[in-house]
Amino acid sequence: MNGIKAVIHQNEFTKTALGAFSKCLAVDPSFYNFNTDDFIVFPGFCDVHVHFREPGLFYKETIRTGSMAAAHGGYTTVCTMPNLKPVPDCRSNLSLQLSIINIDSVVNIVPYGAITVGEMGKELSDMDSMASKVVAFSDDGRGVQSEEMMRSAMLKAKSLGKMIVAHCEVNSLLNGGYIHLGKYCLENGHKGICSESEWKQIERDIALAEETGCAYHVCHISCKESVDLIRQAKARGVNVSCETAPHYLLLDENDLQEDGRFKMNPPLRSREDRLALIDGIKDGTIDIIATDHAPHSEEEKSKGLAGSAFGIVGLETAFSSLYTGLVKTGVITLDKLVDLICVNPRKRFGLKPDKGFTVWNLNEEYTVNPGEFLSKGRATPFEGKKLSGVCKVTVLNGETAYKSV
Repeated sequence: MNGIKAVIHQNEFTKTALGAFSKCLAVDPSFYNFNTDDFIVFPGFCDVHVHFREPGLFYKETIRTGSMAAAHGGYTTVCTMPNLKPVPDCRSNLSLQLSIINIDSVVNIVPYGAITVGEMGKELSDMDSMASKVVAFSDDGRGVQSEEMMRSAMLKAKSLGKMIVAHCEVNSLLNGGYIHLGKYCLENGHKGICSESEWKQIERDIALAEETGCAYHVCHISCKESVDLIRQAKARGVNVSCETAPHYLLLDENDLQEDGRFKMNPPLRSREDRLALIDGIKDGTIDIIATDHAPHSEEEKSKGLAGSAFGIVGLETAFSSLYTGLVKTGVITLDKLVDLICVNPRKRFGLKPDKGFTVWNLNEEYTVNPGEFLSKGRATPFEGKKLSGVCKVTVLNGETAYKSV
């Protein structure tokens, strides 16, 4: 097919992508005439955890720049988190975000609705009015501290046929920390975040999901205890899934530098935690890899580990970093990677195949230069890394969302 290899394995998602690719070739064969066997076509990737910051925080990112970054990374569908101004906690606030998406996005964006009003954890959001327009409900960026509030949220979400997607963090265990409470932290005089602050709330929520029968998904797990809890829950038949992010699989506290581009929440943890996460993706405990793309301004990320805002960008380096670090090294297969960033997220979140595809040269190498990002965010721990895999074009509904120069 014009020198391009088909996607690795066949399913409803890859078949839809190949159909869209064939139609584009029929319309304009010269545009997609890649004359080398180095190229491969994938269905557009799907990221269920991104922050595009609009409305309200557009100096960090906009729907337009975030969606362009997604297309640059090969993503054709993304789900945007609700920590916005105003928070999408009712239909009118959500409609403001949807109107911008309809005008400015170059990829499919399906937003989250908030679990609680203002993500403050005090009162349930107007879930009924938002249910038909959101992918799920989440207070991402904040853990729901009240057990009773989370139980009520799960019961309401279940009645609406929606999933609860949780950022798990026990505030009383944070103690002002901002990196993992481990060797680097202790040796360099920083304040640490203990792993228990993550897994303790996961433990609580799994029990609530088991009690209520609500579909439950855990955001960005980072430690070995979280993997074990979710593995055990799945074995019991609890309706639970989870994600981790590329940086937790490829980096750990040994890679930390005194730079804001290494500060995210949850933090990079120990080597032991990283290896447990890899075991989790191998055995299916971890269903999805999401980026937690979280852009901030240069000023907000220029204050070192202690003073910088939490969050890094990830959409434009996700596939190439995972392909380089996990597939080329033989940790997982390319099939498995496609499942984790394309097939599984769509299946778990009920997202139908989109008419999109992305074409990559897997043999082409590049050095990560944040100045070349389409995102407004520039903070990445992969800056200066040499990676394999370059996105050549991303197409959705017959329209080119991204094409390399």
